[in-house]
Amino acid sequence: MLRHKVKAGITGWAQVNGWRGNTSLEKRIEYDLYYIENWSVSLDLKIMWLTLVKAIVPRHLAT
Repeated sequence: MLRHKVKAGITGWAQVNGWRGNTSLEKRIEYDLYYIENWSVSLDLKIMWLTLVKAIVPRHLAT
């Protein structure tokens, strides 16, 4: 029932881990459930930090 609290992919945790767009809905839900079960201010800050890093660093340098 936890997965009904948040739409798939809405938390940001799945996106910063590469699960966005035309990717597995099951994986996005898995990451969203992790986010719901482990929410903390530090996790939100980590998501914001990773969003900035992944937006700035070119993809070929990050992998």
